[in-house]
Order: sequence, then C-alpha cells, then structure tokens
Amino acid sequence: MRTAINVLFYLSLSVFSFGQSEAPLICKDLGSIVQQEQQHAQQLLNFRVNELTRNYDLKYHRLELELDPALAFISGKITSYFVAKEDALSTINFDFRDNMQVQAIHYHGDSLNWTLANDNLQIPLPAPLPEGSFDSIVVEFQGFPESAGFGAFETGTHNGTPVLWTLSEPYGAKTWWPCKQDLNDKIDSVDIIVRTGADYRVASNGRLVAETADGPDKIYHWKHRYPIPAYLIAVAVTNYAEFSENMALANGDSLLLRHYIYPEYLQGYIPQLKKTKNFMQLYDQLFGTYPFSEEKYGHAQFGWGGGMEHQTMSFMGGFSDCPIAHELAHQWFGDKVTCGSWQDIWLNEGFATYLTGLTNEFLGSQENWQNWLANQINYVTSQPDGSVWVPDTTNVGRIFNGRLSYAKGAMLLHMLRWKLGDDDFFQALQNYLDDPQLAYGYARTADLQYHLEQQSGQDLTEFFNDWYYGEGYPSYQIEWIPLPGPKIMILVFQTTSHPSVDFFEMPLPLLVRNQDKDSLIVLDHQFNGQEFILDLDFIPTAVQFDPDQWILSVNNTVEEGFIENTTEPAWAAALRLWPNPASDRLTLQVNGPAPAITGIEIAGTDGKVFLRQNNTTLPTTVDISQLPPATYLCTILVKSGKVVRRFVKR
Repeated sequence: MRTAINVLFYLSLSVFSFGQSEAPLICKDLGSIVQQEQQHAQQLLNFRVNELTRNYDLKYHRLELELDPALAFISGKITSYFVAKEDALSTINFDFRDNMQVQAIHYHGDSLNWTLANDNLQIPLPAPLPEGSFDSIVVEFQGFPESAGFGAFETGTHNGTPVLWTLSEPYGAKTWWPCKQDLNDKIDSVDIIVRTGADYRVASNGRLVAETADGPDKIYHWKHRYPIPAYLIAVAVTNYAEFSENMALANGDSLLLRHYIYPEYLQGYIPQLKKTKNFMQLYDQLFGTYPFSEEKYGHAQFGWGGGMEHQTMSFMGGFSDCPIAHELAHQWFGDKVTCGSWQDIWLNEGFATYLTGLTNEFLGSQENWQNWLANQINYVTSQPDGSVWVPDTTNVGRIFNGRLSYAKGAMLLHMLRWKLGDDDFFQALQNYLDDPQLAYGYARTADLQYHLEQQSGQDLTEFFNDWYYGEGYPSYQIEWIPLPGPKIMILVFQTTSHPSVDFFEMPLPLLVRNQDKDSLIVLDHQFNGQEFILDLDFIPTAVQFDPDQWILSVNNTVEEGFIENTTEPAWAAALRLWPNPASDRLTLQVNGPAPAITGIEIAGTDGKVFLRQNNTTLPTTVDISQLPPATYLCTILVKSGKVVRRFVKR
C-alpha cells in the first residue's frame, strides 16, 4: 500500500461510468479547434480598440432581427441603453462594418443623422449628455455581412435544408450588427428577438421566453440576464430538432439542458448529448455552481468543424467527448471570467484544456487520465522553447498556439494543483471565479496568482516567473543509494531546455519501494545538485521519479549508485559537502566523530582526477577555484575503503 506525504482529494462520482471506448485518450478534435481558432484570429491583425467607444458604458441591447437561413442577409434594429462616462457626451459610436447599410437612427422618437466610415458608426446627439446619465438609442440596419474568420455570419445547408449561424470571436460581431466589441465593457443583459420562417427554429443565448406564430413566420424571443461581451452573442437558424432534459445542480437548483440538433442526426447524437449532464455535474462540484444557472445550457449544431463557447449555448460541429467538455468548461473560464488581454489567452484556453483532462481523471479511468497527461507532456516538450505568456499579440498563430496556450497552460495548472494540494487549488479557483471584481468580467494572470497565493499562503512569484513567463522545461537526473537506518540518500540534478530559466524550483515526487511496500516522498528541490537524506521504515530496492506525472519534464533519469560502495560505514550518513553548488571553496565535515582520512580526490564524472589532497582530517576545505564549472565526484579515502559524493562547481 502506497503511503503519501500529500493526501489527494478525489471527488466521488460513482454514478458515472465510462468505458475506455467512450473516453478517448486524447481529444482528436482539439487540433481542429486550435487550427480553426488560429485561422479565425486573423481578424486580430486588423482590429484596434475603437477609442471612440470608450466614453460610455453599455447596459443593455435589444436585437430585433429578421433572418432567412437561405440568404446571407440580415435586417433589423438594435436598441442600446448606456451610461455616459464623461461630461458633455456629444456623440455615440459603434463598431460596424462599413459595407452594411444604416436605414435610420431614432433617439427619443426623433431621427438623427449619422456617418458610417472605417468600420465606425458615429451618431451626433442633439444635446450633450452629463456624466452618469442613462440614455438609449435605436439603430435600424440591413445588409449582406462580409465573411470573416470562422464565419462571423454564414449560411450553408445540411441534408438539403438551409442553415444560418454566427460566430463572432474575437472581433466579428461588427460584421453583422452595430456593437461595441472591446475586451473591457460587457453588456449587462440582452434580448434577442428573431423573425424567421415557420419551418425553422432559432437558437441563441439565455432563456427562450416566447415562440410566437405570425402568418408564415415565427418570432423567437431569447432573454439573457447575465453580463456578456459582444463576441459571445450568437444566433443560429434551421429546422432544428430538440432534445432537452433537466438536471439537479449541487446547490439544489434544476437546470434545463436544451440541445438543438439537425433532425437527421438527433437520434445518433442523443447518447453523447446525455454526457453533458455528467460533465456539468463534475464542473459544478469542482468550480462552483454553473455560472448561468437561472437560464440554461445547451448546444446548437452548426456548419463548422469545431466548437464555440457562446454563453449558455455552445455551437458545435460534432459531439465527441472532448468538444462537449471543452466548450462547457469555457462557461466558467472564458465566459463568466474572460481574459482581459490576448497575452492571457491561457486563462480561457489553458483552463478549458485542463478541465477537459479532468473529465478523464474523474469520469474515466486512471489509464485514461495518465495517457491524457502523457500526451500533453509529449506535446509541450516536442520543442525546447515557448512561454504560456504571449509576448507578441500581433502574431495570431502565437496567440492560439496549441502547444503553449492550450497544452502548456493546462500543465501549468496541473503543477499548481500539485504544488498547492487539491483543497487549496480548487478553493482558490472558486475564489477567483467568485471575486466580485472578476466575476462576469475580465481578469489577468496576476488576478489568478493573487487568489492562489491568498488561499495557499504560498509566494508563487518564482513559479510564475519560471513557468508562465519563462520558456522551456526541466530534465532531472536522480541518483540514490540506500543507507543504514534504514535511510535513503538522493542527489538531484537538473538541466533546462531554454536559457530563459536557469532552474525550476519544484516539489518533486519520488516513489520509493521494495517488493513488500512503497512510499511516495516529496523533495523540496531548491538548487542544482541538492542532496537529501531521508528516513524510511524499509530498505528500498527501486526509485521512480514522478509516477503520477505532476511535473512538466522530459528525458529524466534515475540511477542507483552515485556512491561507489553500496555498504557505507555508519559515519558516512553524517558526511556533508557544502556549499553545493560551490564556487571557490568546498568544505567537507562529519557531524560527529570523524574517521581517519588518508586522502581526498576530486575527479570528473569521466574519472579524470583534477585534485588530490593527502593526509588530511575532517573538517577540511578544498580550493576548487581553478576547476571549470561542471559536476564532479569527491572521493574520501579511508583505510577501510572510500566514500564518494557528487557536487556541482558553478
């Protein structure tokens, strides 16, 4: 039976059972998701925050739209309520693609003039507004939206039936409606009212509060009463079939799961759709109540191969485990709390990737979980460089880099979980999500670090410097030998894959065992060449580094016998070489009675002797100032044999 220093928390979810065929070892859809997000993010290159929209705070939108899925055309009107953020506010500006047509502007029943140029709709007000005043304006518009990115406004067919959908991330909303699409002003609430043919259904955000027949048409009214950025507002229209079910949340509330699927696929997808409840219950227990619990969660099938986390209703091209789990995870990380800069995209994508992995751990098998971790580690370490932090937000491929923003971001979270322990890690994430300054708003990495530190009491500055800002990862060389007592002596060396980090401080797990028992020990690894002597209650015969894959590392080695003789004299357990690593001087001493020393030799790991000192006593100091930086073997010669220790010269 393994003993462990850290007791891990495991959520009891015995009601879920996944066969291996149902829980893939790696998400085959993730590569497609990342690739499509990279392509779509080309819009970032052409977007700059519209400074003209910063002088008011959006409170509410009512979108009244007319849509025919057979036509890539839209007409409608947008009623916007706002609060002036400056005194004498004289104009209102919206982001709106200038190929579209504005038909009328209404303000308190009067018509206003406007200009639409350079993707900016500017509306002079009849009189300046004082700071803090609450007001509204109506824009009537129509046009054929230009295709952008994934397809901000697209039409297609399925089984011969027209389908229309929107996907605005990150800056495609302005191609089909006048909006404000920066990353600093969420809309407090929206109503989305769509008129379409009676043969069709409309999927959108929030709750469906009305479905009204009107001659040959139907009018669908969706109401969403949570803050939302413009890029997460979405509609899809076709002859959807519906599959719905209710589920109980951890707080006792009942949540509606509402799925809109192409009718020709519905029966085949129902078994997968039912898994949404399993993933929802897992996230609900680990990260707090589903953020939009007063409304619904669901999916709408659409004509694109990936998925998009539209608030309360993800649009999906397919329904395997990974995209279901990934887009649902975004409802907490990406929708409730949204990254406040593209430098911090991992706060969306690293989290969604890691939560997808957690479904393997908690709902699958240990083999699924370990294989998922191995795949992330292999992917990240396939190249020696790269940080989770995005240094260049003009490089679209870098922002949505699957190896760094997704997989390394996920492993950064996994290592934080190991470093803090499950209780503090999961509680800190709930605190982060519930922070009144962040919930239903925007966050930066420093905000997450603050909550992790407040909950755990640990200073994580060094960790984030190494793992978030720094590039690469470590490789460990571990040497060990059993000692009388019984004890074990362990020497740990580390090399790094990139010069931006010279050393990664991490608690290192080692499984020490023999044929009868084992023990998981954790080493507080603070410097290269660090030596540990630990008490055991059995004589070890084998040591395994990081058996549960907590550390992002590769090419690790574990060897027995860095001390040449395997049966050391008793005094050797008290022998110390310090400092280690050393610069100019190396001191040898024994805490207790010292043996008679016939000589000391310092050699390279290849056996070449560099220094020899005869007829000495302990303690003694050896001048190593002329040695080049490297790893060396220090041999202490006694009449009965010798004892070997390894040290590092800086």
